[in-house]
Amino acid sequence: MNKLYVVGIGPGDRENMTDRAFDAMEEAEVLCGYDSYIDLVTPIFPLKERIATGMTREVERCREALATAAAGRTVAVVCSGDAGVYGMAGLLYELSAGYPPVEIEVVPGISAAMAGAAVLGAPLMHDFAVVSLSDLLTPWDTIAIRLEHAAAADFVLCLYNPSSRKRRDHLARACDIVLRHRTPATICGWVRNIGRDGQESDVLTLGELRDFEADMFTTVFIGSSATRAIDGRMVTPRGYGEAGQ
Repeated sequence: MNKLYVVGIGPGDRENMTDRAFDAMEEAEVLCGYDSYIDLVTPIFPLKERIATGMTREVERCREALATAAAGRTVAVVCSGDAGVYGMAGLLYELSAGYPPVEIEVVPGISAAMAGAAVLGAPLMHDFAVVSLSDLLTPWDTIAIRLEHAAAADFVLCLYNPSSRKRRDHLARACDIVLRHRTPATICGWVRNIGRDGQESDVLTLGELRDFEADMFTTVFIGSSATRAIDGRMVTPRGYGEAGQ
């Protein structure tokens, strides 16, 4: 059967890429993906045929990948982080009914939530919620409701796509929602360019985070009421110490 891999490449460097992801791309005859992600894997597979398109052309890209696989070629659609977390896995399954049978295999990768958490310390040791602040596909009113309920439930929050040139105030608006339920002293953190050249990070308070200028390459972490700073790291205790007392 014709084969299509949906590969989570993690941050994009070989060191943080699983062997299974590497093997899938090595087996593939064609690599397909958002042009920035294709740029990340090109140095690893410089001789592979590539299909690359820009932002907002996800449907076109997935259709071309399915058509190429249906024609008998092995294709790997590359996604940053994990292919099933804001990646292309779901869309490929949705579109696949319109093409001759293609075997789709999802290859997991290290998500920005996991990789960013490791840089900051251990912020996700207890229950957490991941929310994208991009309103390109989800209305802001829906995002706001999700933030409100997650904050009220005292989840640690991991925020993807916190800001861009067209929505510079989204992170501040998100912080204002969380501040209804948490103090300005709540421990937070951010990581930019996770696992790539130019990686930056910081641990700060929610009050300080509100005025921070993030971009689309930044992943933001807002602590729960239990999260604290330990030696400059962001840590959310799970309660093991209390359980042992």
